[in-house]
Amino acid sequence: MLPPRNPDEDLKARGADTRPPGRFEPLRAERESDGWDIPEDQRPLRTEIAVERPRSIINRNSSPDVPFDRSINPYRGCEHGCIYCFARPSHSYLGLSPGLDFETKITAKPDAAQVLERELARPSYRCAPIAMGTNTDPYQPAESRLAIMPGILRVLSDWNHPVTLVTRGHAVLRDVHLWAELAAKRMAFVGVSVTTLDAPLARALEPRAPPPATRLRMIRELAAAGVPVRVMVAPVIPVLTEPDIEAILTAAREAGATNASMIPLRLPYEVAPLFRDWLDRHHPGKAAYIMRRVQSMRGGRDNDPRFGHRMRGQGIEADLMHQRFKMARRRLGYHSESAPLDCSRFGPPPRAGDQLSLF
Repeated sequence: MLPPRNPDEDLKARGADTRPPGRFEPLRAERESDGWDIPEDQRPLRTEIAVERPRSIINRNSSPDVPFDRSINPYRGCEHGCIYCFARPSHSYLGLSPGLDFETKITAKPDAAQVLERELARPSYRCAPIAMGTNTDPYQPAESRLAIMPGILRVLSDWNHPVTLVTRGHAVLRDVHLWAELAAKRMAFVGVSVTTLDAPLARALEPRAPPPATRLRMIRELAAAGVPVRVMVAPVIPVLTEPDIEAILTAAREAGATNASMIPLRLPYEVAPLFRDWLDRHHPGKAAYIMRRVQSMRGGRDNDPRFGHRMRGQGIEADLMHQRFKMARRRLGYHSESAPLDCSRFGPPPRAGDQLSLF
């Protein structure tokens, strides 16, 4: 059961409504009125940015469900506030709530580019594509002010290192020239997440993310600059966003996307009660039906964490969803696979005074 919301806070454009404790917290705090409170005006809940200066920036993973073994996350937490975000539980490792803390207490890594260059320069480093946006969005609102990504992309381009991106943040358009530079060397592609084409629904689900029309414009401008773009129809939520599968694929193809992927909604750890609470607040008449449909894809539970199942789902519900997606993808002429990125030219950039190569 989630704790009650703080009535003194104005939660305008926030996804979560409260601050449930993380699963590692030994104590639980509850608000209790002593009868002496003086009524006050609600105060806006503002985003707080903390700074982290890590010794390493490349994260490693060995999951069989994802096509990469390393990633970079310039931020912890995400102000987009998507209520379904699978990364919310990661805030529990910081002693913060996966609820409102995840979208209001953001940690930024402004030295990411310098740390990355040191890691790439290690003699033991072996090149393989680095994935970005796999946990939290590197182009979330804070990036417009902090501009961490241009430095990272410049380092990757200088070292001829391939990179992939998943985003829904319009700040990516600021860096189109850098993505185009990498793409021209066959070292980049970008995935743009489009959950629905219904603007009011998107505003409720993803309160501080760009509206659907802006995401289609992102696809259009990236594709026009020569950057391969994948539209990511994710997550697909039964009843709410499922009807948009074909429409999203059509609009994205017209905008210039050449690849497409899909993931049914998954609700790991603390995300499930937060999403249930959101349904009760925004779609009370549909909440029980939507959750039954979700559970029908997850073996009767809110979530199925097993490798091979968590990204795909199972059962008739999931199978029909994937069949619809594949038929639309084939009909619209999307590529079935992304072209491999070039790792063969990786190496340190030339420095002043270096001896030039004869060949």
